[in-house]
Amino acid sequence: NCFYKMSEISEIDEGFYSRQLYVLGHEAMHRMGSAKVLIAGMKGLGVEIAKNVVLSGVKHVTVQDEGMTTWSDLSSQFFLKESHLGQNRAACSVQQLAVLNPHVVVEQYTGPLDENLLLQYQVVVLTDSSLEDQKRFGELCHSHGIKFIVADTKGLCGQLFCDFGEKFEVLDRDGEMPASVMIQSISKDNPGVVICTDDQKHGLSDGDNVIFSEVQGMTELNNMAPVGIKVRGPYSFSIGDTSAFSEYERGGVVNEAKQPVLLNFKPLSEALQDHDLLVMNDYGKISRHQTLHLAFQALHSFVKKEKRLPGLWSQSDADYLLTIVRELNEVAQLEELDEVTVQSLSYTAQGDLAPINAFIGGLAAQEVIKACSRKFTPLQQWLYFDALECLPEDQPTECSFAHLISGAIGCELLKNFALMGLGAGDDGHITITDMDSIERSNLNRQFLFRTHDVGKPKSKVAARAACDINPQMRITAHQNRLDADSEGVYNYCFFMGLDGVAAALDNVEARVYLDGRCVQHQKPMLEGGTLGTKGHTLVVVPHLTESYGPAKSSSSNAIPLCTLKNFPHRIEHTLQWARDQFEGLFKQTPENVNFFLRDTAFIKRTLDLGDTEALEILGGVWSSLHDTEAGGQRPKSWEDCVRWARCKWETLFNNEIRQLLHCFPPDEKTTHGLPFWSGSKRCPHPLTFDPSIYVMAGANLYGQIYGIKGTRDLTSIRGILENVRVPAFTPKSSVKIHVTDKEMEEEKTRECDDVRLEELKGKLASPSLKSSAQMYPIDFEKDDDSNFHMDYIVAASNLRAENYDIPAADRHKSKRIAGRIIPAIATTTAAVAGLMCLELYKLVQGHQKISSYRTAYINLAVQYFVMSQPIGVTTLWVWFQLWLQGKIQPLHKTLS
Repeated sequence: NCFYKMSEISEIDEGFYSRQLYVLGHEAMHRMGSAKVLIAGMKGLGVEIAKNVVLSGVKHVTVQDEGMTTWSDLSSQFFLKESHLGQNRAACSVQQLAVLNPHVVVEQYTGPLDENLLLQYQVVVLTDSSLEDQKRFGELCHSHGIKFIVADTKGLCGQLFCDFGEKFEVLDRDGEMPASVMIQSISKDNPGVVICTDDQKHGLSDGDNVIFSEVQGMTELNNMAPVGIKVRGPYSFSIGDTSAFSEYERGGVVNEAKQPVLLNFKPLSEALQDHDLLVMNDYGKISRHQTLHLAFQALHSFVKKEKRLPGLWSQSDADYLLTIVRELNEVAQLEELDEVTVQSLSYTAQGDLAPINAFIGGLAAQEVIKACSRKFTPLQQWLYFDALECLPEDQPTECSFAHLISGAIGCELLKNFALMGLGAGDDGHITITDMDSIERSNLNRQFLFRTHDVGKPKSKVAARAACDINPQMRITAHQNRLDADSEGVYNYCFFMGLDGVAAALDNVEARVYLDGRCVQHQKPMLEGGTLGTKGHTLVVVPHLTESYGPAKSSSSNAIPLCTLKNFPHRIEHTLQWARDQFEGLFKQTPENVNFFLRDTAFIKRTLDLGDTEALEILGGVWSSLHDTEAGGQRPKSWEDCVRWARCKWETLFNNEIRQLLHCFPPDEKTTHGLPFWSGSKRCPHPLTFDPSIYVMAGANLYGQIYGIKGTRDLTSIRGILENVRVPAFTPKSSVKIHVTDKEMEEEKTRECDDVRLEELKGKLASPSLKSSAQMYPIDFEKDDDSNFHMDYIVAASNLRAENYDIPAADRHKSKRIAGRIIPAIATTTAAVAGLMCLELYKLVQGHQKISSYRTAYINLAVQYFVMSQPIGVTTLWVWFQLWLQGKIQPLHKTLS
C-alpha cells in the first residue's frame, strides 16, 4: 500500500490553520498532531469525513475500502470521476485527500479490515459497514482504548455512534472562553455574595469553579483554590463562608476555572439496547428517532438475508423491513413505533445523498477531532437524523439559482450543488459572486481551493472546481460586492430570472441587504452561517415564512469611548484602543492629507463636521505637511521616523497616564466619598521607556506613509534612540478628562478654540502646500506577519495593558480580537451546508407546508441541535403582500 506525505512539520502552521486555531487552540492542535485515524469506507459519507479530518490537521489518516467505483458513486463521492469506474475507491481518493493539507500523512488500504490493522490507530471510523463488523470491531476498540465511531447514511436518514472507552477525559467541555469579570463588592457572610460590576454579565452557571485575584482587603480569596459558585443573578453569585475573612475594600477579578470531566462509554453491542443514549436533535421527532434506532438494525438484518438494500419504493420490501422492526420492538417496547418512518426509510434506503452525507460527515469528523484533542463534549452515544420532509411531491424541475459568496460555506454549497445536479440541466444555471481573492488561511476550510490558487479570484476557482465535480453544471462567476453599488448588475431582470438565492455571507449587513432584495422580488432564500463549532440555517419562503429581517442593534456591545480613552479594564479595550491608534495615525490622517491636496472643498466639508472634530482633522493635516523645524511632524529621514516613534511612546504610555493621575490621584474619592479607582476603573501607572517592538513597528509604519524605507535592525534603531531628545512633560491642572461618554458629547457642543481654528484655516490656505507630496495610507492587514501591522497592535495594546495592570495577550489572541477574526472549522461548515441543501430540495419541489421546512441552530462542541419549524409570516405581512398585488384596498380605505 502506498501513502502520500507532503511534509512533516512539528510546529503548528498558523498561516494555514489560522481560523481553526481560534476554535481549537494550540494545545488541542498539538494533541491532534500526534493522532493516527483510520476511516473505513470511501463512498460519499466516508470521503466527506476524511476530507474534514484531513483539513483538521491530525498526524496521519488511512482511508480503507475494498470496493470498486460504480456509476452510483459519482453522485455522492466528489473525488470520483467516470475515469475511475472499476478502480478502487480508496486508491482513487487518496492523492486528492493528501493535497488538502500538506501537514497530514494520507495512506490508502485496499484490503479487508482486521485486528492488526485497527490496533495501529488511536481513532477508528466505520462507514458503510455491517452490524457484525460494528459489534466485532467495537469490542476490540473498546478493550484496547481505541476511540470508535460508526457513521451511516441511508437515503434521507443518518446514524452516528461514539464509544471513547470507559474513562475518557474531556479537558474543555465547550471551548468557550473562561468567564472573567471585575468585582464591585463581596459581603462578609455565610455564604459570601460577590457582586460584579454592571458593565458585563458574569455568564457563570451553578457549580462552576472560579478563582480570585487582585482583591484588596479580603485578600484571603486571592490564595484560595478554585471555589464553587451558586448564581444569584446576572451580576451576582455566592461562594463559601467569608464571615471570618477580612473586610472587602476594593478591586478584584473573578476568573472561571474550567475543570476536566471524566466520561464513560458503553461498547456498541451493549449500547444498542440502551435507548437512553439517544441524543435528540428535533424534539418534534422523538418517536421517529427512537424508531430509527430499531430500523437501522433491521436494515442490517434485511441486507444480511437479501444481500441487497430494500428496493426503491418497493412496498413488499418495506413490509418485510417493518416486520423485522416490530420483532425488535417486542424487546425494546417503544411507547410509539413510527411505522410510516420505517416504510419511508425502506423506500429511500438506496439513496446516497450529498446533503445528508455532508451533515452526518461534518458531525462524525467533529467527533474524531474530540477524540484526538480531548476538547469539547463527545456524543453520548447515539444520534439519528432524518429529512423525510424532503420526499418529493412531484419530479424536481430545472433550476436557476444565485449563489452568493464562495467562501467556506460557499465552497461546501457548490460541492453539494454539483453532486445534486443543480444547474446541470438544459435550462439550469448558477450565478456565483465573491469579490475576494484566495488567501492561504482559506485553504484549511475552503476545500475547493488549493495552494496554487492563492491570489486568484475565489468565485472563478470555485466555479471551475465545481464543474470538475460535475462537468454538466452551468455556472457564471462574478467578482462583485453585494450592495447598492451592484444593483446595476443584480437588477430586476436578474432576480426575476432566478428560482432562488443561497447566501453564504460573512456579515449581518450583507445578509439584511440580500434579504431585502429577495423580499422585494419575492424569491426564496437559503441562509447559513457559522461561528466556530456553532452554526445556523434559515430558509425564507415568500408568503410562508418570516424573512431574515432588519439588523439588530449591536450598540449594547460597543465599548464606551471614555473606557477606551481613559479607563480600560479588559484586554479587548486595549486592543481596540491600539487598533484605533493604528487607523488614526497610519490611515485616516494620510487619507485626510490626500483629500486636502486634491479636493478644494475639503476644508469646507471638514468644518461642517463641527469645530471640535474639524480642529483635530485640520491640525493633523497641517502637522503632516510640515517638518519638525516648522513645528510639524513630517519626517525627512528614517532617523526622524524613529524619533517620532520614541516620542509617541512617551506621550501614550507615560505622559498621558501622568496627566490622568494628576486629575484623578490614586486616593481620589467620588462625591459620595467612595474610592474613584474601584469597580471597573483600574488605577494606572506610567511606564519607563525600554526599547521595544513598538518603536520598531511604529517607526516603520510612519516611514511607510511618507515613502521612507525603514529597517528591522534593532541594534541600528537603538543607536538612533541614543540621540533622541524627549521633550519634558509636566501635567496641567487646566486639563479636563471626561469620566463618561455623556461628558464627552457635551464638551463637543461647547465653544472650541476659534482662534486656533482660524489660524489653521489661514495656514492651510497657502498655495504652496498644494504641491506637497501625496501620502500613502495603510489599510490594516492582519494576516501578513511581515508588514508591522500586528507588531504595532500587539505592542501598543500590551504596553497599555501594562499601564493598567491588565494581563497581556499573546499575538495569536491579539490577532483574533483586533482583526475581528471569525473562528471557523471545516466540520461546522460542512454540516451547515448540508442542512441548507436539504432545504433546497424542498424549495425546488415547491413545498408549501411550513411544517416541511426547518430552521437549525447547532453547536457541535456540545452536541446541541435545535431543528425547528420556521416562524410563519405575520398576518400584516400577508396583508401587505396582497396589497402590493392589488388584491385588497389600502388599510385606511378598508377602515373607512
